[in-house]
Amino acid sequence: MREKAEKRPEGHFDDRSMETIMGRVLQVGVLLASLVMLVGGLLYVRAHHEVVPDYRVFKSEPQALRHIGGVMGGVAAGDPAAIIQFAVLLLIATPVARVIFALIAFGIERDKLYIGVSALVLAVLLYGFFRSQ
Repeated sequence: MREKAEKRPEGHFDDRSMETIMGRVLQVGVLLASLVMLVGGLLYVRAHHEVVPDYRVFKSEPQALRHIGGVMGGVAAGDPAAIIQFAVLLLIATPVARVIFALIAFGIERDKLYIGVSALVLAVLLYGFFRSQ
């Protein structure tokens, strides 16, 4: 005879629900970044379809697209290159959001070891993003 499945109390937060939510965070982040990249790519091709690139000379991104403020300003202005750059930022932010969620989830579970590990990982990620070049 089958044993009755153990009922979880309403609002209970366990490892399975945490894994499910973290998986969804990654899926949504990657899908959103992909959609933004597709839109930016289509707009870029539409705006530059007649330009013949000169691959003999390297041209880096404009200075404005090297900082979040410039990227957001370009997105607001409808600049296709800024939209593509924003998609890259979304893709980079996805695993960071996962680490932040893990830190919160382990805080709810009161798991001190994993809180410490998640905080350390987040600190390393943020240090890498914001350190001066």
